[in-house]
Order: sequence, then C-alpha cells, then structure tokens
Amino acid sequence: MRLMGKRPSDKNPNWCASCFKFMTDHHGGAEIECTLLFADIRGSTALAESMLPVAVRELMDRFYDTAAEVVFDHDGIVDKFVGDELVAIFFPLLSGERHAARGIEAARTLLQATGHGDEGGPWVPLGAGVHTGMAWVGAVGAGTHTTMTALRDAVNTTARLASAATAGEILVTTDAATAAGLDSSLERRTLKLKGKQEPIQVVAVTVSPAVKS
Repeated sequence: MRLMGKRPSDKNPNWCASCFKFMTDHHGGAEIECTLLFADIRGSTALAESMLPVAVRELMDRFYDTAAEVVFDHDGIVDKFVGDELVAIFFPLLSGERHAARGIEAARTLLQATGHGDEGGPWVPLGAGVHTGMAWVGAVGAGTHTTMTALRDAVNTTARLASAATAGEILVTTDAATAAGLDSSLERRTLKLKGKQEPIQVVAVTVSPAVKS
C-alpha cells in the first residue's frame, strides 16, 4: 500500500492518510457536528519550576504519548498539542454516530491512564472539557503550514471548560452529556465561562478509585 502512496495518518495511525491529505491539499472542509476534547495539565508552571528541564521534557513526552494512544483507541484524531494541552476531535466519519460518548470515554480513560483514581495519586494532574456542537472541520493555513483542525465557538467553549476543570475532573456540556446518554444523577453545575455572555450548563464527571479485590 505504501507503493501506492498510502500511509498511516498522523492524526490517527489506525486510518489511512489519503482522505486527510486530499482535504489538506484542496483546502477542503465542512460544517459538521462533532465532539471536542481538551485536556491540560493543572499547575504546569509550578510543576516545571520544581523540575529539571530534561525531567519536564520526559514528563511531557509521556503525557503526549499516553494522550495520543487514548485518542487513537477511541477513534478520534489528535488535532494538536499546545504546550501542556491536548486538543482532540471525534466526528461521525471516524468515531461513528456516538462520537459524544467516544469523546467522554476517551477523557475518562485518559484520567485513568494518568493515575487519577489511583491510591498514590496521578503522575500528572489533568483537567478536561468535552463539548458536542457544530464546528467547521477542515484544512486551514497556507503552503506547508496547512493543517486540518476545527473552528467555531464550540472550540472556544471546550477550551474554557478544560481551564475551569479541577485536577481529576471532566466538565461535560449538557449537549454532549445528552448525546452520550450520561447518567442523569451526575452532578450538574451552571458555569460562567470567560468570554461567554450566557452561563453554560455542565455535568461533572470524575474517575473513581480502583476497587481492591
């Protein structure tokens, strides 16, 4: 297949890069419903101040590798890593119609994979936000700097949610929670997010400690 120009996608190596390349080459894209996941390290500045530079690099590499594997396993794509933050997208073409559930499952799995819920605590503290809504997904940029990403208010909303989440917490908008069929008994809050005119309703999801047998 490589002789035919086929190769694994950088966005998710479980899928062929051809469709993504075609979209990037032709600046393609469309407005679609999708689910966005943002997850970032809590207290990263203070954490970096207490560590040697090489240790910070090793920690970030571990976080990037872990986060990417979780997203790939849940049929999402890694949009980008921005400093200490993961940005991932789940949409019908790859994730299926239950992309909201896949995004929330990925967030839960990521918290578990980083040690949230473990008796000794996480090896890196994360907060996450998940939102389902309409966004423009496609190629942006110019020349060699063209990349596939998501644009619109849904992206900003998810980023604000991740910033508001405490370590070990996932803040999920009611749109995503309803689409995923989350337990209605989970804690609900009304948040005033920076830059948003209207308060937003969210469901708070946490990872429970492992039960010892």
